Formats: sequence, structure tokens, C-alpha cells
Amino acid sequence: MVTAAAMPGFRHFVMGECRATMEKRPDGSLLVRNAHPISPYPRKITEKLEHWAKAAPDRVWLGARENGEWRRITYREGLASVRKLAAALLKRNLSAERPLMILSGNDLDHALLGMAALYAGIAYAPVSPAYSLISSDHSKLKYIIDLLTPGAFFIADGAPFAKAIANAVPADADLIVSRNAPAGRKALLFSDMLATEAGPEVDKAHDAVGPDTIAKFLFTSGSTGMPKAVINTQLMLCANMSMCSDHFAFMKHEPPVTLDWSPWNHTAGGNHDFNLMLYNGGSFYLDEGKPTPGGIEATVRNLRDVSPTWYFNVPKGYAALAPYLRDDEALCRNFFKNLNMLWYAGAGMAQHVWNELDELSVRTTGERIIILTGLGSTETAPFAIAANQHMHGAGNIGIPARGLDLKLVPTDGKWEARVRAVTITPGYWRQPDLTEKAFDEEGFYKLGDALKFVDPNDVNRGLLFDGRIAEDFKLNTGTWVQVGPLRANFIDHFAPFVQDVVIAGLDQDYIAALVFPDIEGCRQHVGMPNATMDELLAHPGTKAAFCERLKSFAKISTGSSMMVRRAIILETGPSIDKSEMTDKGSINQRAVLANRADLVQMLYTPGANPRILEAV
Repeated sequence: MVTAAAMPGFRHFVMGECRATMEKRPDGSLLVRNAHPISPYPRKITEKLEHWAKAAPDRVWLGARENGEWRRITYREGLASVRKLAAALLKRNLSAERPLMILSGNDLDHALLGMAALYAGIAYAPVSPAYSLISSDHSKLKYIIDLLTPGAFFIADGAPFAKAIANAVPADADLIVSRNAPAGRKALLFSDMLATEAGPEVDKAHDAVGPDTIAKFLFTSGSTGMPKAVINTQLMLCANMSMCSDHFAFMKHEPPVTLDWSPWNHTAGGNHDFNLMLYNGGSFYLDEGKPTPGGIEATVRNLRDVSPTWYFNVPKGYAALAPYLRDDEALCRNFFKNLNMLWYAGAGMAQHVWNELDELSVRTTGERIIILTGLGSTETAPFAIAANQHMHGAGNIGIPARGLDLKLVPTDGKWEARVRAVTITPGYWRQPDLTEKAFDEEGFYKLGDALKFVDPNDVNRGLLFDGRIAEDFKLNTGTWVQVGPLRANFIDHFAPFVQDVVIAGLDQDYIAALVFPDIEGCRQHVGMPNATMDELLAHPGTKAAFCERLKSFAKISTGSSMMVRRAIILETGPSIDKSEMTDKGSINQRAVLANRADLVQMLYTPGANPRILEAV
């Protein structure tokens, strides 16, 4: 083991040994491997639930607020409920061919029912609530249902989902609800399922579950088209958690505690965060908050009660949380007092947010709490590449996890990342053509990401994300534009006025940008807290702020590959129905450029235009 005590200023914690070897191959590619083996792991993830129900029966497994008060479920109580629900599910004639689909978001009933499906060997698919609640035509939901052919659906509260149920859920499928069954639709109550007696058929079904059993289907975000159903096997889940636990070794010595909002229809929340607590006998508290205006307040309230030992968030979430920590000493103390590590993913963290978290932890505890990240995908279960205490620093994603091979293939001046391990998906459900395209001739899954070395002479100093291969393009001068880093720098420079940006310029003379404004940031700047988007765009202060940032961004840009010469502020947000926005809020660059081709043409039409912002 390597301790972080040797790193002055950081709180003491223990991580697993983490060292990589690198081999240059005859074809010019590089093969990077973790030098340490992966620890043994169970045949199925529910073995961990059974283990902790015996080893620590009264320890809190799950907690969530219900009607303002915390409801806590111990490991013993959780196992008993899971077995009863498994018995009820076994009566529904469900399977991988007729899986359980969960349409609503995170709650305790969702957690127990999903675990019951795993216990019974029934595949389940948690689906983004946005496909039911935000979409106007439910096209993606219908597509997903047609692809999976579910035999049963679970919705916690039937009322807000009534339209989606009527439009998309087959009439012959079983409908399970916790409350508010839709009028005119037969539904089974969750409470009735929980009253089912668990007999020997449950033990028989659980005994039959093995490494190759399909555990769940997780859908890709749809950033490159319709979502794909990624097969997740029990082997993937178990081996991935062994990788994680080997890396976060401190969790083996003290049961972890976390508060987490990450949606379980995504691999980060549903696989990584949730299973990490279960695997190590920890306590998972559900956060009904979100890193958004109006949502962060719920997170703050929960963090007054829950003191995490490991905490995950997206960079935007840390940015939203920081002002509350800064202004509330008691909250800050409760947040940092037991923390071993802050983990982030989903995007690069702005340096000023990183610095403030450092300052707050030192001010409160006298120690720095290390901030780390990694890289993975839905297809990798997701833990694949991760940093340790010797690779801290903004953007450092670390080296391959134990048991994983990373192949770096030279592609247009970059290193394209491909991975191979037992934790990689066997493919996409009922889409063999897409599965074939996703893997190379050696069986490596093609991540679609480019990586680069912190130090080309020492792989153990870590790797850096170097953009998405498919997003990069050339100007008509032949100059490559690396979209990922440029987008990150643009958003960081324009904070707090920009929510996201789409980069244009393929075969053009210069780079231009289509900007999605941050309505709250713009409101605060012009002093109009209730202004509509139209009112903000009509206010001279808004345009002046964007013009100033665009010009200052141009001054610090180095060359045509980094300079945005023209930009337009978009009047409407990204559309989930038109595939401009994924269910997790990320932007589909290609869809925005295609759907708003008239605006792209405007950006490249010579002459003055009142809607166009000019850098020079």
C-alpha cells in the first residue's frame, strides 16, 4: 500500500499500489498496462448484499428523505425486501428478452427493485426520466421500448408519467407503481409486491445467476444518434468494483459514506457510485438535489446531515456548492471533516473551482482533501482509467485500472484510446452491426477519445484527455481544430455567462461559435432576476459582456486553431427531441450544427450583422 501521508498538506488516506508499464508495438501503437493484478471478485454483485447483511446487519445501506425526514434501510432490512421483491418479479415471466424497465429516477423503491431484479437473474433497464417528462413526442422512449421489448415497467409516481405511459408503454406490459396509478390503466402496487413471500424459488433463481448473466441494460446518452443498449453482465459489475476497491483501498478499512444525486440510468451513478458503496459495505444516501439553480439547495440541506467520506460530483456541481461552503462554516466543517477524497467526472474542472475547494478544506480542517478523476464510459462499466495521489492536478485522468489493457493508436497526430478487459461490454443489445464497429480486430473497445501524456517519458505521471476524435476538424488551411479543449477553454473564459458552446469551422477560414447562454448568469449580470431570454438578449449589457469576453479570449488565443473570430448567442436552448441534447445535458455538436445550419451560414456570411459578435 502507498499512503498519502508522504504528500505534505494532504489528509492521510490509503490507496492501492498503482503503477503502469508501457510497450511500443511494431505497428506504432502503445500498450499500457497496470502492473498490479486485479483482486478476486464474486460471481454476482448480490453476493455482497448477502455478505454485509450477515457481517454488518444493522449498518445503514440506503438512506433518503421521504416527506422531509430521513428513511434509512439497513443491510438486513434491504436483503429481506430484495428477496420479497425478487419473488414478485419471478411471477411476471421476465427475462433479458422481456426485461424490467424503470422509467422514474432515483429513490429507495427504485434501488430495491433494481437489486431484486439482479437477485432473481432478471435483466433490468433504468431509462432517463427525460425521455418521458421532457420529450414532447416520446420518440426516444418509443425507440428504446421497441428495442428492448420490456415485460414490465416501474414508475414511482404514475401522475407525471401518465402521458408517456399512454403514448409509449404497451398495454399488455405489467405496470408497477409506488403511488398514483394512471386512470384507466391496471397497475401493481410496489407495496403489494413487497408483501410477497420469498420461497425456495428465489434461492433457486439466485443460485442460477452467474458471471455471464445479463444484469442490466444501460443506454448511451445518444450524443451521436439514438441511444444504444449497452449489455452489462454480472462479470462486468463485479470485476469493475474489484478494480475500484483496489484503487480506493481506504474503503476496505473503513466503510464509506456518500451522498449522491447522479442518475442511476447513467453508468457513473448506477454502476460506479451505487455499487461502490454496496461492494465495500458502505452507506449510500440519496440526494434529491441537483447542481442547478433551485436544486443545489436540497444538496446543501442534505450535507448538513450527511458527512461523506467519499464524494462525487460533476465540476458544475462543485462550482454550485462552493459558495454555500464558503458562506456557512458549519456546513463546510460537516462536509470536510470525514472526507478522504473528492472525485469528479463528466468534464474538466475549472482551476478557480479547484483552488477554492483546496482553500476551503485547509481553512476548515488544516488539511487539503485530494481531488482526483478518471475516464470511462457506459461500455467500460465504467471504471477504466484513474488517477491516484501521485497524479493529482486538473485534467490528469491517471493510468489504466488493474486488469485493463489500454492501447494508444496514432491517429492524425493524436493517441486514440482503446481498452480491453473483462469489464468491457460484450456489445449492444440486438445491434450486432454497431457492436462490430465498436471493437477493433484485437477485441479492443474504441473509446472515441484521444489521450496524451503528462510526461511522454514517464507514463506513471498520468494521462490527459485530448478531445473526442469524431469532433475534431480541419480549417480550409489544413489546421486541425481540437474541439474538446477549445470548448472547455471557451466555457471557462466566459463563465458565468455560458452554459455550453458548439464549435463550427469545418473547411472554413476561421472558427465560429454557437453559444447557449447561462440564463442565471446573464440575469445576475444585468440585474434582472426574472428576465426572459428575449429580454436578456435585448439588454445592451448582455451583448456588451459577451463582446468583451470574446475579444479578451481572442487576445489569449494562440493561433487560428484556438481563436474564435465570430459567435452568435442562441435564442433557444438545445432540443432533446432533435437530439441536440442528451438526457444528461451534454451537447450533440453535430446535431446542433445540422439543425441550425442557417445560423452557421450567417456566421460565415461576410458583412456586419447585429446578431453576430466579432472578436476583431
